[in-house]
Amino acid sequence: MKLSQFRFDLPLNLIAQHPTKKREDARMMVVDRQTGNIENRHFRDIMEYFEDKDVFVVNNTKVFPARMYGRKEKTGAKIEVFLLRELNKQNRLWDVIVDPARKIRVGNKLYFGENDEMVAEVIDNTTSRGRTIRFLFDGPEEEFKAILNTLGETPLPKYIKRKPDEEDRERYQTVYAKHEGAVAAPTAGLHFSIELIKKLEIKGIRFAEATLHTGLGTFRPIEVEDLSKHKMDAEYYRIEDSACRIVNKAKTEGHRICSIGTTTMRALETSFTAERLLKPSEGWTNIFIHPPYDFAISDALVTNFHLPKTSLLIMVCAFAGYDLAMEAYKKAIKDKYRFFSYGDAMLVI
Repeated sequence: MKLSQFRFDLPLNLIAQHPTKKREDARMMVVDRQTGNIENRHFRDIMEYFEDKDVFVVNNTKVFPARMYGRKEKTGAKIEVFLLRELNKQNRLWDVIVDPARKIRVGNKLYFGENDEMVAEVIDNTTSRGRTIRFLFDGPEEEFKAILNTLGETPLPKYIKRKPDEEDRERYQTVYAKHEGAVAAPTAGLHFSIELIKKLEIKGIRFAEATLHTGLGTFRPIEVEDLSKHKMDAEYYRIEDSACRIVNKAKTEGHRICSIGTTTMRALETSFTAERLLKPSEGWTNIFIHPPYDFAISDALVTNFHLPKTSLLIMVCAFAGYDLAMEAYKKAIKDKYRFFSYGDAMLVI
């Protein structure tokens, strides 16, 4: 398929700027692949679509405050530094994106905080905006991370046109987040409250956890018309044996597996056996799922509403079917669903 087939016009007023008051109060569009039926519900109604011993697989990655603002030595020019991933813990080396990039060269020092609590040196250029920096800090790891958490801010996407606040520290994070490493939230999971999870567990639905640290590559624009030529950035993932036991028992007994989010789906589709069962593994995945694709693990998908011509929308089309997914998006715009990270949910069954 071609990239241009995934274009649609999105009114800017449908981009959610704030979360709903309660997580489960978000709207939820339910898309039935068998009947083609599309209905409007709320996320709290999700339990009506699943039965005892079905499994929800969630991404337990944790977002860290990745966006920092510093100033360049001598000139004092303001610089945004977006932390992508730690390359070397011992030497405090980080892969980052800087803005404006033209002002940042190898050898420059960057100062963070009102009292220069942290200093970093640029040691390499990686891409046009990418740099490798070394934080010049000799204290213990706990103190280093505490300072970064204080100086950094919640990395809300740029399409949210406001400064992050204290509410975002909680709401741009799933209630089951455990393993720090993501620079963007696995947004399908933002709709789950602790209370809703307990209700689902009382009904007999089991939860399994995977980890995929969402990077900016997930949202990088696709620049080729032929989708077979697009290369995804690699992202770290891990699937433990405990999750495999839960998922595989359900699959062999004929129960359904629901992937909570496209990041979870990418992790699951990276690690399955010839018998189409989940296997434990850890590493880096650059899998790009686009139509046609034969899914091995999941029978259902929870996701949010995504940007046109993105890998996220393309995966939804691969799972739901292109025509049905695009019809659902037309209805979402007509019915004024809220889009993107703080937006509403879609359940594909």
